[in-house]
Amino acid sequence: MLRNREIQILLLFMCVISLAAVISAAFISPAAVMVVIITSALLIGSALLFTRWRYNEIEKLSIYLRQISSGDYSLDVRDNQEGELSILKNDIYKVTLMLSEQRSLLQKDKIQLTDAISDISHQLKTPLTSMLVMADLLSDPDLSDEKRTEFTRNIRIQLERIDWLVSSLLKLSKIDAKTVQFKKEQIKAENLIQKALEPVLIPMDIKEQTVSIKGEEMVTFRGDLNWTAEAIINILKNCVEHTHEGGKISISFAENALFTEIIIADNGRGILKEDIPYIFKRFYKGKNALDGSIGIGLSMAYSIITSQNGVIDVTSDSEKGTKFRIKFYKQVI
Repeated sequence: MLRNREIQILLLFMCVISLAAVISAAFISPAAVMVVIITSALLIGSALLFTRWRYNEIEKLSIYLRQISSGDYSLDVRDNQEGELSILKNDIYKVTLMLSEQRSLLQKDKIQLTDAISDISHQLKTPLTSMLVMADLLSDPDLSDEKRTEFTRNIRIQLERIDWLVSSLLKLSKIDAKTVQFKKEQIKAENLIQKALEPVLIPMDIKEQTVSIKGEEMVTFRGDLNWTAEAIINILKNCVEHTHEGGKISISFAENALFTEIIIADNGRGILKEDIPYIFKRFYKGKNALDGSIGIGLSMAYSIITSQNGVIDVTSDSEKGTKFRIKFYKQVI
C-alpha cells in the first residue's frame, strides 16, 4: 500500500501538517507539544488503517472481476451497507447478472444457429440429391422423350422449391437479426387482403375453392403493407394446401379500441391437437403436412406479425377446419 504514489503524497501532507502543528505548540508549552504529537499519530494511524481497509476491499473487487472475466458468474458481492463501496459492489453485481444473461443468450443463439444450419442442410439435401439422380438419367442417350420431359419438369420444380426456401430463409434471417425496418403506415385491412389473395387465386381456382371476405371498408391498422401481406400469403397458402377441392376459405376483419383483428378460416382437414403448439416453430411438420411441405411458411408469418406489435393464434378441428386469428394492437403491449 505504501508503494502507491497517492498514499505517499497523503502521508507527506499529513506529516507536514503535523510538523507545523508541533512547531506551533512548542511556543505554547511542552504539554501542548505532547498532545499535538499524540493526536497527529492517532490521526495518521487511523487514516492509514482506513486506507488499508479500503484497498483490501478494492482488491477483493479486483479478484471478483478477474473471476468474472474467466467465466465464473456465481459469486455475489452485494451487501446491505451504506456508502460508495456498497453502491459499487451492487452495481458490479448488476453488470455481472447482465453479462451472465447475455452469455446464456449467446449460447442459446449458437445452439439455434447449429440447429438451423442442420435443418437447412437437410431441406436442401433432398432436392439436390433428387436433381443429381435425374441429371444422370438425362445424360442417357437412350432415354425416351417422355421421360426426359418428366425429369426436366421435376428438376424445375425442385429448383423452384430451393429458390423459395433460400428466399424465405433470407427474409427470416433479416427479421431475426432485427435489420428489417418495418414501416408504420395506416393500412386498410381490405387492401391488405386483396394484395395477399393475388398469389393464391390460381391455386384456389385449380382446386375450385371459394373465398369469402367480410369486413368494413374503414378497418385499418398500423404496419408494413408488403411484409404483412407476405405473412397473410403464407397463411392463405397453408389454408389452400390443406383444404380439399371445392372447399371454402373465409376472411373477416374488424376493429375496436384495442386492436384490429383478422380471421382466416378454412373447412379443410385441420391440424391435429398435438401439433398445434408447434406449428409456428421453424421447420416443424405436423402429421397432416403434405409431402412437399418444408415447415417454414407459418414460422415466417409468426415472425412478421409479432415483430409489428401483433399476435397470432390458431384453433383447429378435424371436422370443421382451421382458424387463424391475428390481432394488431394499437398500443405496445
